[in-house]
Amino acid sequence: MRYFIELSYDGSPFVGWQRQPRGESVQSCLEDALMTLLQKPIGVIGAGRTDAGVHARQLFAHVDLDDQVDQNLKFRLNKLLKKEIAVNSILAVTDDAHARFDATGRRYSYHISTKKDPFLEKRSYYFSKTLDIELMNQAATVMLAHDDFKCFSKSRTEVKTYLCDIHQANWEQNGSDLVFFIQANRFLRNMVRAIVGTLIEVGLKKISINDFKSILRSRDRSKAGYSVPAHGLYLEKIYYPKHIFAV
Repeated sequence: MRYFIELSYDGSPFVGWQRQPRGESVQSCLEDALMTLLQKPIGVIGAGRTDAGVHARQLFAHVDLDDQVDQNLKFRLNKLLKKEIAVNSILAVTDDAHARFDATGRRYSYHISTKKDPFLEKRSYYFSKTLDIELMNQAATVMLAHDDFKCFSKSRTEVKTYLCDIHQANWEQNGSDLVFFIQANRFLRNMVRAIVGTLIEVGLKKISINDFKSILRSRDRSKAGYSVPAHGLYLEKIYYPKHIFAV
């Protein structure tokens, strides 16, 4: 049977989601824990890969298991996994459900702290300069009417298309904390961090709204802003059609 494992994790100590030759990944920790419990190699397929230092409030991975699973497996996995990883649920899905390809949307947030806070050092980007949030939100709104985001994509990435449908893009301020929310059907590698870095330049008034529009039209990564640090980025939620859970 196929199952979706719902995870949350603090990405600080990991090289990212995906198993890599060097360094500890979230995927390797989960697969190793499953192998310890089930006494055989178990592979999992994630909904996507987060880079080193990026956090996830919700990420799904699918796994095929011979036996029917109860929630006792969730308890045992949480006992084995590092403290930075939590299994929130294990859900039976249809046999052809795919954690990555069946996802219809993803939602990210990026956190900025304008006040130095040692407790947020690895969970929020400390940025003390004054930002014009209204201008940043005006620029963010421009993206809702755009569909090609090559200018924000990591260079030399293997993708067939740079088209993305952004449904939400806005900044919210709560005291000294700023949070950028963005939701789309798909994202390119490094896309959110590049968008935030470019919007920060708008907020600093280094570039205008018209400049931002020109960057979008250019499809040129070198014209966009810098990529903000990974530790402020959170994968918030992944969306799936309901029918894949109807088993």
